[in-house]
Order: sequence, then structure tokens, then C-alpha cells
Amino acid sequence: MKDLMKVAVMEGIGKMGYIQRPIPTPKANEALVKLEYVGICGSDMHYYETGAIGDYVVEPPFVLGHEPGGVVVAVGEDVKHLKVGDRVALEPGKTCGHCEFCKTGRYNLCPDVIFFATPPVDGVFQEYVAHEADLCFKLPENVSTLEGALIEPLAVGFHAANQGGAHAGQTAVVMGAGCIGLVSMMALKAEGVSKVYVVDIMQKRLDKALELGADGVINSKDQDVVKAIMELTNGAGCDLAIETAGTEITTRQCIHMTKKGATIVLVGYSKSGEMTLPLSLALDKELTFKTIFRYRHIYPMAIEAVAAGKVNLKGIVTDLFDFDNIQEAMDKSVQDKANIVKAVVKIGK
Repeated sequence: MKDLMKVAVMEGIGKMGYIQRPIPTPKANEALVKLEYVGICGSDMHYYETGAIGDYVVEPPFVLGHEPGGVVVAVGEDVKHLKVGDRVALEPGKTCGHCEFCKTGRYNLCPDVIFFATPPVDGVFQEYVAHEADLCFKLPENVSTLEGALIEPLAVGFHAANQGGAHAGQTAVVMGAGCIGLVSMMALKAEGVSKVYVVDIMQKRLDKALELGADGVINSKDQDVVKAIMELTNGAGCDLAIETAGTEITTRQCIHMTKKGATIVLVGYSKSGEMTLPLSLALDKELTFKTIFRYRHIYPMAIEAVAAGKVNLKGIVTDLFDFDNIQEAMDKSVQDKANIVKAVVKIGK
């Protein structure tokens, strides 16, 4: 094995380049994974465009990417459940294990999490990574490493569905048909929700939602969303709304389109971080609001759903870029959001 690997780095806002770094040596509890595919996430694009998200500021050279799938090429001496040749999906956040959140199973809320591509922690737009073996989930024979890379966003969708108490007999609406909206829709369907409608302003994304199993779509540029949902539900409203667009107008629509006693799950981040909402109506309806931050205990469930054919993960991929073209991959992802639903970088095979 060569001693150096190729690493793509963000050299500044809107500028990518390459450096070489030593291939890491796995610690006793780690696996060394040769990466094959890494998805481009909205947060990667935001860092690339602006250089920061809130208090997390990029200091170049910085490695983006936190949605990896690959093959195990070495394991540490304490690793028993993985072997060389296993194909894996990597959960990107290492937690402390002993804070109150970790001890109560809510490890996604650990304040000391080390998460790929969250400054100052480098991501995985690189050929190899050494990662905690317990966070490397073996993929069944019929699940590819491309799908393995997409388990990360799918986990967000399943966490949203779980927070909303998704179950058979419900009617749900997903606001936004970007990657997270689509995986939320597929997670809802996988959990047995009877009718799932998807709302967006981009018709191409709505067409993709229909292709992936949505029961109906509403283009909010052309239609009154609340009126359309009320008609589809015979005036009752929906049982569950998953808000992934992160806008005030879509969140307000959720409050208006849900039936009494319904649940709204807030997933999308608003640009300002603040909204004005009709809370008196929410009180009158006794609505339940849930929020999500990443996910917890979801990877095995998500992988099983893909293996069982309940979720068509490959279907969300609209663009595949070679690792040598990382500048083009980032530029197109930022500039062509109307057409690119999900871009993935092929690191190597």
C-alpha cells in the first residue's frame, strides 16, 4: 500500500485544490476504510459558498465531506466485528460516551462530538480514513457503497419520521423536495405511512419525488398548498408534517394544513434562525412540535430498509463526479440547485 493519499481541500471560499497526506494508521478500536463514494451535503455547499455556518468557521486548507461509503482495508487489534474486504457505511460523529446525553442514549446531542467536516474537524473528501469501528456499519451483499454513502442523509429522514411517530393509517406532508425532503418521504413510506404528499417550488424535484414513491406532489408556485392538502384530505388536514425547507412560509403552512392533535417535525434550518408563527392557531389545535438534530441509533434500521427494497437510495442521485473534478463538483452543486438533487463524488474503486 502506498504511504500517501490524495486529499481534496477547500483552499478558500469557492476554491478547491488537492494535497497529499499520509494514509492514517488505525488505532486499536478503529478500521481503516478505503473510500469509494462521498455525498455532497448542503452543509458542504454552505461552507464552500460562505466559509462558515454559525460559529463554525473554515480555516483553509479544510476537508469537506461527511457522507462516506467504502471498503475496510485494515482493522485495529481490538476490532472483532469487521474484517478486511467488508463494505461499510460510516456514521460521521464520534461522541464522548460519558456525558448525560451519551449515557441516556441521546448521543447525537453530545456537546463534545467530533463530526466529519465540521470545523475544525476535517471531512472525508480523501482516499482513506481511519474511523471508530463501532461507527462503521457493514453493508449487506445487495447494498452498494454508493448507497452506503447515502445512509447518512437517509438517517436524518428516518430520525424525522421517528420523531413524528410515523405509522400506518396516517397522511403526511413533506415540505421541500431536496435530498432531505426526499429521504424523509421515503422513510415515511418505509414506516408504513399510508399517504405522503410532497411540496416544493421546483417541478424537477417534484417529478423526482413521484418517481421515488410520493403519493402526490404540489407545486406551491402554482397552487395554494393549504387548500390543496385540505382537498386531498377531505377537509380533515394531515396527521403529520415534516418541514425540511427551513422557511417561515412553509412552517406557517404546516400549522394551517395539519389537523387537530397533529405533529409537526422541524428539520430545515431557516437562514435567519428566527420565524414569526401563528402560535394561537397551534395552541387551538393542540399541535405537537418536534425538532431533530442529526440522528441516533438509526444506521442499522436505514441499512435494513435499503436492503429490503423499501427505500430506493440510488434514485436520489442525479449527478456523479470523479474525485479529480472536485472543483466542478462543488461549483455545479452550488450553481445548479434546480437540477441537482443529490451529487456524489466517486473517490475510487
